Amino acid sequence: MFSLNEYLDEILSRYYHFKIKKLKNLPSHVAIIMDGNGRWAKKRGLPRTAGHRAATRSIRKIIEASLQSKIRYLSLFAFSTENWKRPKEEVDSILKLIEEQLKENLEELNSNGVKIKLVGSRRNLPEFLIKSFEEAEKKTSKNDRLTLYMLINYSGRREILEAVEKIIENPDSFEAKEEKFRELLYEPEMPDPDLIIRTSGEIRISNFYLWQSAYSELYFTKTLFPDFKKSEFFKALMDYSRRKRRFGGLAEF
Repeated sequence: MFSLNEYLDEILSRYYHFKIKKLKNLPSHVAIIMDGNGRWAKKRGLPRTAGHRAATRSIRKIIEASLQSKIRYLSLFAFSTENWKRPKEEVDSILKLIEEQLKENLEELNSNGVKIKLVGSRRNLPEFLIKSFEEAEKKTSKNDRLTLYMLINYSGRREILEAVEKIIENPDSFEAKEEKFRELLYEPEMPDPDLIIRTSGEIRISNFYLWQSAYSELYFTKTLFPDFKKSEFFKALMDYSRRKRRFGGLAEF
């Protein structure tokens, strides 16, 4: 059974999707900083873990909307290196929830042509989570409809520092060019995000894709992530379609 909010979102989603199908200027790579789970739960008098679980419904809807819109790459910032500062009970719950959702949805993702990639440092991550992602990456490796990058234990600064460490270890093999530096990042083949969305009203990128976001378009919404549904995602795509990206050049008139 649909709730009233879900029903309204479905109606809005169909309307926006109808309009999006006519647009030519859509992003190839969308990245989302999923923020506001704890605040969503607090507003309802629920434990923070309830907010994280509610967020999984939004993730499924966003993946579905990405497939419908023929987005080729989707990055979801699920757990930052700074998140280790949270209470151990919450951290353990988040990591276990990620593994649970990965296993629960893997067959459907695979059948829909979604390739799964884990992005971030694997240091400190529990073995059960690394193993689950390795299995998912192997199972979906040949899919090419949508590449889903799950950022876990990720830090933009740490990614750059680890690249520099590789240069220090073998300086003679490095050539100071952007494309050579990119080869040292976690996912060298990943195209830069065209659009970065942040939910919950915060207006910052919080150590996210610092190298890759140099020319990304930014979209901020006050909607808390568990309330960020397909219609909100489509609205962000429509906003992006109206922008003119110049990459340091001059606009065409």
